[in-house]
Amino acid sequence: MSGPLRLVPDEGTPGWAEETMRLRTLPRRRPADQPRPDVSPDPLDELAERLAELCADAVHPYEIAAFLESDGLTDEQAALVYGRPDSFTLAEDLFDKVARRYPGPAPASADPWRADPWRCLVRGLVFALPGLGYLLGADFFSTHRLRFGLPSGMAALAAATLLSWAFNQALAYRAYGWLSLGERRSAARALALGAPVGAALAAGTGWVLGGPLAALLFTIGQSGYLGAATALLVLGKERLLLAALAPSTVGAVVVLEVRLPTWVRVAILLATLAGTLGLAGRQLRLCLAQPGGGRRSGPAWHLTGSAGLFGLAVGTLTMLAGLGPTLHHALRPAGPAPAPSATGPCLVALTLSLGLAEWLLYRYRSLATAALRTSASPAAFRRRTALVLACCLLGYLAFVTALALGADALWAHTPPIGTTQLTDLLLLAAALWTALLLQALSVAWRTAGLCLAAAGYEVLALLSGGDPQELQLYGCGAAAVLLIPLAVIVLGRTTRHR
Repeated sequence: MSGPLRLVPDEGTPGWAEETMRLRTLPRRRPADQPRPDVSPDPLDELAERLAELCADAVHPYEIAAFLESDGLTDEQAALVYGRPDSFTLAEDLFDKVARRYPGPAPASADPWRADPWRCLVRGLVFALPGLGYLLGADFFSTHRLRFGLPSGMAALAAATLLSWAFNQALAYRAYGWLSLGERRSAARALALGAPVGAALAAGTGWVLGGPLAALLFTIGQSGYLGAATALLVLGKERLLLAALAPSTVGAVVVLEVRLPTWVRVAILLATLAGTLGLAGRQLRLCLAQPGGGRRSGPAWHLTGSAGLFGLAVGTLTMLAGLGPTLHHALRPAGPAPAPSATGPCLVALTLSLGLAEWLLYRYRSLATAALRTSASPAAFRRRTALVLACCLLGYLAFVTALALGADALWAHTPPIGTTQLTDLLLLAAALWTALLLQALSVAWRTAGLCLAAAGYEVLALLSGGDPQELQLYGCGAAAVLLIPLAVIVLGRTTRHR
C-alpha cells in the first residue's frame, strides 16, 4: 500500500473489523425527512482548504494526484463527491485553485557552502608565504654554472616542485574524498602513507637531475615541506601551518635589509621544516587514534589519477609563465637575451589571489544552491548559474589585475606590466579558476584533458623555439575559451549540484 488505511473511530465495537477493511466511500442517501446541512456550493473548496499547504508547495498537479490516490481517493469518489471525472482532473483543479507558495531561500545558517572569509585569507597566505623561503635559499644555487638557462640546481628544484604539485593534488583529492564520507581516520591514513611517498619521489627526481649539494638539500627539504603542508591543509589546520611559516617569513623580511650568515639562513629554514613536519605528524596521530567507520571502498582511483594529471597540467602552465623566457633563451642561445619583464609581480599576484579564488569557489556553490531553490524552470536555473559564473570570474580577474599592478608598482627594478603580459596573466588566471571550479564539481577528466592539452602545446612549441608570451596567449587562451563554455553548459544542469 502507498499509504496507511484510516481506521474507523469505533474500533473494538461489534463489526469494527469489517468496517476497518472498507475504504472511505460516498455518504449514504439522506432520508427525505432529515434536514439538509449547509454545505459549500463546491465541495472542492473544503478540500482545497484542507490541502492548502500541500497544493501551494506542489510543482505539478501530478504531485497532488499522487497524494490523493495514496489517501484512498478513487475516480468514482472524485466523480460522485467532487463532480470531477477522475482524480487527475481533481488534482488539476486543486492546482489551479490554490496559489503557488514555493519555499524561499534557506537562511544563511542553513547554507552548506558558506565560507569563512578569514579562513580563506589565511589559506591564501599559506599558499604565498612559502615563496619567501627562496629568498633565504637563493645562495644555495650556483649562479656561475647554468643548466637549461637556470642556475645549477634550479632545474632539479623545478622538476621536484612539479612532481610534488601533481602527486599532492592527487593525494589531497583522495583524502578529501574520505573526509566527505565521514572517514577522518581513513583520510589521515591516506595522508600518512602518501605524503612521505610523494616527498621521496620528488626529492629523488631532484637528486637524479643533480646540482650543488646545498641546492639538492634545499630541494629535499622543500619536498618534505610540501607533503606535510598538504596534510595540514586537508585536515583544516591552516593556522598551524601559518605558525610554522613564521620563522621563514620573519627571516625573509630581515634578509632583505641585512645579509645573514649562511648558517643562520639554514637554521631558519630548518626551523620552518621541523615545525611543519612536527605539527603535521601530531595532527595525523590524533586523527589515526579516532575510531574508523569501517568503510572498505573509498574515492575512485581513476578520479584520483585525473586529479594528479590536473595538478601536473596546472603546475606546468604556471611554471612556464615564470620560466618561459629563460628557457626560451637557453634553447636559442644565439638569440637576444630576454628583456626585463614583470614576471615576478605577475606570479606573486597570482599566488596571493588563491585565497580569494577559493572563497569564490564556495561563493559560486552557495549561489548555485540558492538558484536550485528559487528557479522555476531548468532554463531559469541555467541563466542564473551562468550569471553567477560570470560575476565570480570577472570579480576574480579584477582582483588579480589590481594585485599585479600593485605588486609591479612596489617591485623595484622591474618595468611596467605590458598589455600582452597582463593579458597572458588574466587568461592563465581565468583558465585556472574555471578548471578548479569544474574539478570541485566532479568534471574531472575533461578538465584535466583540456589543461594537459594546453600545457603540452606550450611545452612542445617552446622546444620548437616559439615565443613564450605568444605561446601562453594561445595555450591559456584556448584553455579558457574551452573551459568557460564547458562550465556554463555542464554546471547549468541541476543534477551537477546534488
